[in-house]
Amino acid sequence: MEITKKTIIADVLRHNPKTSEVFEKYNMGCVSCMGVANESIEKGCLMHGLDVEEVLADLKNFLNSSNS
Repeated sequence: MEITKKTIIADVLRHNPKTSEVFEKYNMGCVSCMGVANESIEKGCLMHGLDVEEVLADLKNFLNSSNS
């Protein structure tokens, strides 16, 4: 799965539920938030005052390491 800042958070979580660990690392309550069905990674980061590029890098590293 290719992940960009426009990717919907729920799609990331559906693809690999363990990515919740990355969101939790940034104190993003994405797993229990109803907005994840429509919210992009970029919007979620903006709402939490986070650097979207940093979160994306962590998500991609997590997915790459879990696929190894």
